[in-house]
Amino acid sequence: MPVSPPVSPPVSPAALRNREPILNILRTVLPDTGTLLETNSGVGTHAVHFATALPALTWRPSDISPQARERLSMLPGGNILDPLDLDVAQPVWPITSADAMVSINMVHIAPWAACEGLFAGARRILPDGGVLYLYGPFIIDGRPTAPGNIAFDADLRGRNPEWGVRNLDAVDAVAAQAGMIRTDLIDMPANNFSLVYRKQAPSA
Repeated sequence: MPVSPPVSPPVSPAALRNREPILNILRTVLPDTGTLLETNSGVGTHAVHFATALPALTWRPSDISPQARERLSMLPGGNILDPLDLDVAQPVWPITSADAMVSINMVHIAPWAACEGLFAGARRILPDGGVLYLYGPFIIDGRPTAPGNIAFDADLRGRNPEWGVRNLDAVDAVAAQAGMIRTDLIDMPANNFSLVYRKQAPSA
């Protein structure tokens, strides 16, 4: 009796568009080796692309959605580990250490508590100097906000009043409270930005 091949997980069109520009940034900010935690991994398009391009890093995907984790479990092995059930807003995570973290397109499609929890978790699990990389749209004081992002923000808030394109100053303030300092702000395609935060060593 013939055996059916494994079902491939679906592909995110947005991830296909932005994965190469993001990878170009990750190559410059991530450690050469170690374990990387990706939050809200979705269907795993980013995980496969980045893990393949950065084979010395071990990629740990995660998602709050059981359906997403089921899809993530179908990803090829190698340097991609089994997905974690991770709600970043919770005070306890199912992982105690990572050398770097990546969170793509999350903080605007989640309650503000998720942004707070993301940085609190990064503080707990990253080493001093460890990187938390964020990608997505942001409102930056002193810069015109793209009309598309204004419409996107209205659409998000219409779907859920706890969602919305975040103000960079507010994100930086949450980061600082968690001992994380933004070291880079990089313009990306389609009115998005790359944000790089690093964990600061405790004051003597």
